[in-house]
Amino acid sequence: MIIDSLHHHSLYTGLSPLFRKAFEYLAKTDLTNLEDGKHLLEGDDLFVLLQTYETKDASVCLLENHKKYIDIQYMISGEEQMGIATFNGQVATVPYDDAKDIAFYNRDYASLIKVQQGQFTIFFPHDLHMPCIKVAKQSMVRKAVFKVAVNGRF
Repeated sequence: MIIDSLHHHSLYTGLSPLFRKAFEYLAKTDLTNLEDGKHLLEGDDLFVLLQTYETKDASVCLLENHKKYIDIQYMISGEEQMGIATFNGQVATVPYDDAKDIAFYNRDYASLIKVQQGQFTIFFPHDLHMPCIKVAKQSMVRKAVFKVAVNGRF
């Protein structure tokens, strides 16, 4: 798991050509003018999901992880907390759904981080993460979630 500011994105572009493309897109694109939904950057290997939603109480959130994709979650506006933990064989409370590339786990996160506007997180398949948690009170956020395929091109 990585948390950093977009100002430092060049530190991560060497991880893969797809990371480079995602961060170049972030640096050059005004995300505030794009509609929510899925935007393809390189087919199924790299796409971004733009989301606008209200943060929630941690009691209604679950940890999750993915097998096919690495998440780069960039906070366009607002702030939220995210619970994080490392996968160590925990049993999924909602089994892995191959079509949606997601499994859910209980709320036993190891740490809670606050992600603010202009910051991003990177979650690898072994990183359990619980996004969308309110900071002090429920508020609206806008986020870009880049999905980077783990299919040999990473």
